[in-house]
Amino acid sequence: MTRWVKRLKRWLHLGHRWLGIATGLLVVAWFASGLVMLAVGFPALTEAERVAASGTLRLEAVRLTPQQALERAGAARFPARLTLAMRGAEPAYWITQADGRRQALSATTGDPVPSLAAASAAALAAAHPSARAVTDLGPVTRDQWTVTARYDPLRPFRRVALGDAAGTELYLSVATGELALDTTRRERVWNWPGAVTHWIYLTPLRARAGLWQDVVLWVSGFALAAAVSGYVLGFVRLMRGRLTPYRGFAAWHHLAGVAGGLVVVTFVLSGWLSMNPRGWFGPRAPDAAMRAAYAGQAAPVFPARLDDLARAPAGSVALDFAWIGGRPLVVATGPGPAAPCCGTTLTPGAIVAAAGAMLPGATLRAATRLDAPDAYWYDRHGTPPLPVLRLAFDDPAATWFHLDPATGAILGRTDRSGRANRWLFDALHTLDAGPLAQNPAARLTAVVAASALGLVISVSGVVLGWRRLRRRA
Repeated sequence: MTRWVKRLKRWLHLGHRWLGIATGLLVVAWFASGLVMLAVGFPALTEAERVAASGTLRLEAVRLTPQQALERAGAARFPARLTLAMRGAEPAYWITQADGRRQALSATTGDPVPSLAAASAAALAAAHPSARAVTDLGPVTRDQWTVTARYDPLRPFRRVALGDAAGTELYLSVATGELALDTTRRERVWNWPGAVTHWIYLTPLRARAGLWQDVVLWVSGFALAAAVSGYVLGFVRLMRGRLTPYRGFAAWHHLAGVAGGLVVVTFVLSGWLSMNPRGWFGPRAPDAAMRAAYAGQAAPVFPARLDDLARAPAGSVALDFAWIGGRPLVVATGPGPAAPCCGTTLTPGAIVAAAGAMLPGATLRAATRLDAPDAYWYDRHGTPPLPVLRLAFDDPAATWFHLDPATGAILGRTDRSGRANRWLFDALHTLDAGPLAQNPAARLTAVVAASALGLVISVSGVVLGWRRLRRRA
């Protein structure tokens, strides 16, 4: 038995040493880049930014009804999204199909909008409220900030600089002119030592989603094994009666590892789980079949007339046309909260009835209106949309849907596995749990302190690994 214990200790030592040498620099980079990400997030176009960049609807210039637009587009089914909004100085219908494909038609002539050239892209960008000295920067198919697959239906882009103090650049879809993304100089600079490093988000690798996921899972898996073996060895050393038998960097590595090794283990483990290995965690959005059942109307028809559209609230920047439970709904977006308009209405009862069609055979177990965030409806970067309607069903996955009670929009879907992931990732990786979840300042302090301890452990480990390699050389 003693011989087997000694052999196990030896393998733990060797495994920790060489796995640490292989992954140590990456762990240092993870902790350092995570601190950067606390200050600067990855570029994304928020709904507030999209609304701010949209011009006020010129409804007097609209000549086509929504149904006429669908007919001109040759739609065989009602699209996933149908929106009336400005495209520069002209109103246009923007159509998103269930598979993500985009179309845009002039709401005045019914013709497809022309592809963007340099001059037309600059003209569209000039309408942005931050535009100063607009410059077209040329075509882009895929770059560091548009690398993920969600941008595929909009490719290629024209990249346009606004010439403002923030160094804002816009990505406009060549096919439709749709604004897909905006970035600032600060985001572009700080994301290289931040999210790009933290997520191993190099464009040639991230463009191949499957390969990227495998690389991150394997690398973080080796780092996790190094962290676990080191944590075990740290306590084995303590059992010898002395605080630490080491000196210098080795002592720092040992004592910091005992004090904060659990931080490294939980951070790396939760990061590994964030890659959803083997699809353990369920989807966060309803699938196309669920959305179609919720709409209750598949035909490419919509009854709104031009005089109905003219009743939209003053200052509206977009009108969204949808079916919910077989009833037509027009939602106006503008300076205030989005709300039904143009003679259409929506009640919580109608939303609940329509939502039941998304899970045939399941029974609604509870319908709850949330007016404040809770453990499962939250946003680490601010306040989530409120109020929200939570519908809990008794299907085998224990599915919840979160819906906007004003517009009926489906804001999220989560099942039992997704709620487990909330604790396995957010609670472990960002400390968003318990009292810290209600105190952003305290949570930020705790994350910074934990990351600093992780840096001490990982940096001292890299120094020791470097010395070992030099001696072997």
